[in-house]
Amino acid sequence: MFTLSRIELATGWQLRAMDAALTPQQNFSAVDGWLAATVPGTVYQDLLAQGQIPDPWLEMNELQVQWVAERDWLYRTQFTLEQDALEKRQEHGQVDLCFDGLDTFATVWLNGVQILVSDNMFVPLRQPVRNLLIAGNNTLCIVFESALRRGRAVEAEHGGKRPLWNGDSSRLFVRKAQYHYGWDWGPVLLTAGPWKPVALQHYSARIDEVDAVVEVAPDLASASVRLRTKVVVAEQKRSGLQLRQRLLDPDGREVVCEAQPLTTENSCTWQLDQPQLWWPAGHGAQALYTLETTLLAGDLKLHSECRKIGLRRLRLIQEPVQGEAGSSFYFEVNHQALFIGGANWIPDDNLLNRITPARYRQRVQQAVDGNMTMLRVWAGGIYEDEAFYDACDELGVLVWQDFLFACGVYPAHPAFLNSVEAEARAAIRRLRHRASLAIWCGNNEDYAIAESVGLYGPDQPRAKFEALAIYEDLLPALCRELDPGRIYWPGSPYSPTGEGAPSLLSSNQSTGDRHSWEVWHGAMHPYQQYKQFEGRFVSEFGMQSMPSMAVLQQAIALANLTLQSAALIHHNKAGSNNVPDGHPRLVKYLIDNLGEEWGGPSPRAGSLDQHVYATQFIQAEAMHYAYMDFRRRWQTPGRRALGGALVWQLNDCWPATSWAVIDVNGTPKPAYFSIKRMLAPFAIGLLQEAGQLTAWIVNGSSSACALALRLQVFSLDGSLLDEHSETVNAMENCVTPIMLAPRNERQPVIAAATLYRMDGDQPERIAANVAWPEPYKDHVWPDPHIHIERVSSERITLTVSRPTKGIWLQTEHPVRWSDNFIDLMPGESRTLEAPGLGAQAIDCRYLGHAAHPAPWAAK
Repeated sequence: MFTLSRIELATGWQLRAMDAALTPQQNFSAVDGWLAATVPGTVYQDLLAQGQIPDPWLEMNELQVQWVAERDWLYRTQFTLEQDALEKRQEHGQVDLCFDGLDTFATVWLNGVQILVSDNMFVPLRQPVRNLLIAGNNTLCIVFESALRRGRAVEAEHGGKRPLWNGDSSRLFVRKAQYHYGWDWGPVLLTAGPWKPVALQHYSARIDEVDAVVEVAPDLASASVRLRTKVVVAEQKRSGLQLRQRLLDPDGREVVCEAQPLTTENSCTWQLDQPQLWWPAGHGAQALYTLETTLLAGDLKLHSECRKIGLRRLRLIQEPVQGEAGSSFYFEVNHQALFIGGANWIPDDNLLNRITPARYRQRVQQAVDGNMTMLRVWAGGIYEDEAFYDACDELGVLVWQDFLFACGVYPAHPAFLNSVEAEARAAIRRLRHRASLAIWCGNNEDYAIAESVGLYGPDQPRAKFEALAIYEDLLPALCRELDPGRIYWPGSPYSPTGEGAPSLLSSNQSTGDRHSWEVWHGAMHPYQQYKQFEGRFVSEFGMQSMPSMAVLQQAIALANLTLQSAALIHHNKAGSNNVPDGHPRLVKYLIDNLGEEWGGPSPRAGSLDQHVYATQFIQAEAMHYAYMDFRRRWQTPGRRALGGALVWQLNDCWPATSWAVIDVNGTPKPAYFSIKRMLAPFAIGLLQEAGQLTAWIVNGSSSACALALRLQVFSLDGSLLDEHSETVNAMENCVTPIMLAPRNERQPVIAAATLYRMDGDQPERIAANVAWPEPYKDHVWPDPHIHIERVSSERITLTVSRPTKGIWLQTEHPVRWSDNFIDLMPGESRTLEAPGLGAQAIDCRYLGHAAHPAPWAAK
């Protein structure tokens, strides 16, 4: 017996385009044309690093690199094994060649012998190779066939093109990240290569699977951890082997330690008293226990595995909503009902190997800092890297995990189902121990597109929508088998209407989850009307904006930084029916809200950087309305009419005009701060409609508290017209309406509400909101005379002489602003924390800034 060893095969790799006139072995024997390759990595990544292709992120270079996806690619390397070590392992143990991920159609040879074929990017593969290894140099070769060509061949074999939104129709037949085929926010870059590690693993016995099923008792006073462990023994001699498992509490103290003789499948159950519970961010600690599993032969450790698990009780509550049709859709953690505010997550890069653990951590931390409690891993991407789920576990972000089927009518022939089963089994086994994992979801918008083309609905036979075999048979069965304690939801959006009845999807506001795209898509309703397009859980909605000027300047040459340049428009992928219409849609929302000068072929509203601010202004305002209106519907127990809202989208994968609230550089847009304020533990809702004011307080904490409310009404020039203060008892975890005296305004006014909590003798400002007369284009906004005082190198104070809308602060180098995109009233002073500011110049923009140049902006 000997300890498991893993040799990473990460060096010495080369790649080359395949010559179709030669056999694979002739290609591998070729002398010329080889380039150094990075493994794990992809063809695009290496071609770019070695100057063989232009950067597809820049200008319109994406169009110049499409040939890469049409070629087959070869990878080869050699590794050396010493004679003595090889003989020992060949005589007494097993040697496996492990491929954690091959993208996508791959054939592998070891020392001239074909050992495996892959057709699924998401299935890790392991192949015994003990008898093929030789002392000295061993040669490993891989052919990656064009996923585009192979996909189209499979498509033709199984009936031709199927309905879909986004990308080439052949993607529906290929188990590859669907966004690689292009989406309405990302480029077409069909990568190929060993995108995850390749390794040689030597062992006499190894831990194959550890399943830890956690169940917290209804009274939260105890928990059980049920373990099932599978071990592979190379020589099939289990006598004398032991399995030792330990559980350490979040402070590192041993809670349980149990050793037992190894059997075919070892299992045990531990009972824990007074467990430390895992909570989502903002609701408690993220307590994580450490589970250690060790395989022993006497005192010799053959293999050891360590993972973190969290103890929490999570439920999806679907119950009647008092006074309304349908049922609720909200999450409850440890008996605490939660309004879930969050975002959709797309892969953070098209070249996945460029995403570091630090970058994953930064993005998830940004979500937490924005008061978000859930990220939805969207179905057109990947099952994310361990670093992503580690960050979610440790920072308290719930994960809505889609299975990877997006916006299409997928096939369900036997070979496809077999591949999907292998993929889903691998994903479930890898992720099921995660405390952050809240729900598995079958697909994204596949029910919706099937419904739109008449393949699904109350009058349609099941056989017309064959992918139901995936979403309603295969995937739920696998979840019941492998992860029975987790919620499974057939699709997003999905709205069950009754026992055995089909779903009514996009239009259903009374059950299930909903994608609310009436704003931006479709009829392009005003964002002020988001409350008309709510649902029980709004899992997608959004508004586009341009990225920062810094991103645009990095991606587009100075000569092309104009509003009508082909390069700028190319970096907005939004479109309908293959017609790019993102730019015109942006312009319509600009004109409707800010005025005619923001539209037309030659906008009169100044420079590109002002246009960037204007689009970001609109996005921020839209998100303000959305989250304010959606959270208002959280109400009281029994009346949880809307359980959560996930903006489309958190992040970008390339420099683009998109729906992201954090651009590709990691810079939050104004919308990020609008969302952050409306998802804070305490928030104020304030609306001005037909001269009347409506207000409410959202208390997201678990305790009621008395708060001081101040309401001020100003004229546009800053004159104080009215002021009112009162104490409001904000009930815990619900919405408290505020009774305001009727008003009959005959002039445009600005209403500002501020909420304070008494902290000793000093009131603590905890929330604010301002209701402005809209549309903004109908009013003249006087110069506000903004004053910025540098209190220190990491702190500033803002004051104004007149009401100021949308103060947006920018610097050349990143600053972690505690708040931004601020509304400020006369007599009010706001101090902001600004780590990273130093002596940098501050650029300041605000509603009306184009008419009022700020001479202090560069100071």
